[in-house]
Order: sequence, then C-alpha cells, then structure tokens
Amino acid sequence: MGLKEDLIKLKEEAKKLIGSVKDKKSLDEIRVKYLGKKGEIKKVLKSLSKLSPDERREIGKIANDIKDEIEKLLKDKLAILKEKELEEELKKSKVDIHLPADWVELGHQHILTKTLQEIVDIFIAMGFSVEEGPEVEREEYNFDMLNIPKDHPARDMQDTFFINKEGYVLRTHTSPVQIRTMLKNKPPVAIVAPGRVYRKDMDPTHTPMFHQIEGLLVDENITYRDLKGTLQKFLQEVFGKNIKIRLRPSYFPFTEPSFEVDISCTICSGLGCRVCKGTGWLEVLGSGMVDPNVFEAVGIDPEKYTGFAFGLGIERIAMLKYRVPDIRLFYYGDLRFIKQF
Repeated sequence: MGLKEDLIKLKEEAKKLIGSVKDKKSLDEIRVKYLGKKGEIKKVLKSLSKLSPDERREIGKIANDIKDEIEKLLKDKLAILKEKELEEELKKSKVDIHLPADWVELGHQHILTKTLQEIVDIFIAMGFSVEEGPEVEREEYNFDMLNIPKDHPARDMQDTFFINKEGYVLRTHTSPVQIRTMLKNKPPVAIVAPGRVYRKDMDPTHTPMFHQIEGLLVDENITYRDLKGTLQKFLQEVFGKNIKIRLRPSYFPFTEPSFEVDISCTICSGLGCRVCKGTGWLEVLGSGMVDPNVFEAVGIDPEKYTGFAFGLGIERIAMLKYRVPDIRLFYYGDLRFIKQF
C-alpha cells in the first residue's frame, strides 16, 4: 500500500473513532494518536525522503489536507462534548441561566507562532520533515561537529550561555539538530528544525532568546541550483510571487561555499528607500553547501553525497512581513501591539 493510501486509511480510521468517542479524555487521546509528534501521520511522513520531489510535494499536500480535516473533526466533536457536559451540569445546577454571562475576550495565536507554523507548512509541502532537539546542547554538537574551531568568537563567554555542567551550552542555533539527524539517518535527508535558540544580544534587532528554523537536504548530486530554487520557492510563498532574491558570497564554518540571501525590499519593491538604505534589498537568511568536514564528522561520505543548509530567524521574517520596527515588541506583552495581528 502506498503513502497516499496509508494517509487516506488513517483519515477514515480517525473519522470513525472521533464519531464514536464519548468523552474529552478519549478525544484527546485520539488527537495525540493521529496528530501528535509521534503520531500516525508523522510516522507515514518519515518515509517522504524516499520519494521523488514531485511525489513528496503531492504526499505533503495530501497530508496537510488530511491533518486539517482531522483537526476540524476534533474541534467539532469537542464542541459537541462540551455542550453535552454543560447540559448535564445545568440539570444539576440551581443557577439562573437567564442571567447575563460574564464577558470573556478570546485569544488567538501569537504572531511568532503563526509565522513559524506558516514557514513549517511551506517546507512540509515541499517534502521536508520536521525534526526537534534539546535546547541544552552538547558543545560537540553545537560547535565541534559543525566545523566551528575552538577559538571562534561564537564560543566566547560574552556571546554564548554556558551551563554549569561542563561541555554543555544553551544552543546558539538549531544546527545541532542537523548533526543529530545525520548521525541517526543515512541520506537522503530532507528536514527543517524549528525552535528556540539563545545568544547574549539585546537591541532593536536582537534578543537573548529568539526563534530559528534551519533546513538541511542531503542526497547524491545536490547542487547550488537546488539550494537557490528551494529558497526562491519558499521566499515567494512567504512574501509573494513578485519577490526577487539574490545570493551574496559569505562565510559560515559549516558550509562552503556560503551565501547571504537577500530579497527585493518589501517596502519599495526594490527601488530604494530608508528601510533598505537605498539598496533595494533586504537580508533575510544565511545558507550554503554543506562543508565536507561536517559530513566526515557524522560519517557521511563527502565524495558520494552533497547537500545544502540554510537558517533564518522567525522574528526576522515576521518583522519584514508585517513591518515591525523593533524585535522586542514581540515579547513586551502589550495587547495594543499583539491585537494588530
């Protein structure tokens, strides 16, 4: 049976179980079983890396649609169960149900949560799977195996949060997830790694804790063109089809060659303005081809396999997309700001 049939079968199973469930606890168990981090849909999607790019896109879209359908079924069923629960309580209560109810303001997703989910959904549709890792990380994974030398500035006390336990840090990027993934999985590998990261920064464009998502694709015959095409597709999905991108040579210890990626200014459409400092371009992320030293550190043959990696800040994307001038606004908890989104 193919992945498509497996996903459809899971949908029908979930639909049948949701329809027959009698209480909220059992309903939540169904949610975890099918939509959880180790749920049935995630198990099926782990096989995406074995498919061709076209098949990954097709199966990724089907999986997203089925996930949305199951979420809707769960939401509708929860509403029914809550209504029945309320009816039972009212039968036992002596409260006058005709009295006006207290006004309660409904909340909504934080703009960073929304932005992160949008980005993850784009990459899942492109055939990438999602991997996570610990926020307290071994220096070996955070620095050494990523080809970052002992004397690199990022390893200084003024840049990185070190843990009392020797050899551990608060991760400075989600790149260690790439290392962990390559250590346990043989190519082909296609993942994105979202999560919180920590650096000793505090100004209008930096905070000590922020959110990052990194991507990694490893297989035979992966080239710079694959990197550029993937990033162009992603950035056009985020900022619109008319956005232009350019790659500038840069340096990162774990990629060679390395590139900074710019998009045409979202304010002036590339004509030049105060926001882009008259250049017509805005920097959005870093990327490059995986350095052979990284492959050797995780036991992958650099003569047989190549790959690309990229990393971007979720706050950076949200600031550009929604024209937020100061990164700290995301964390002040000011409802006047949050309600705009």
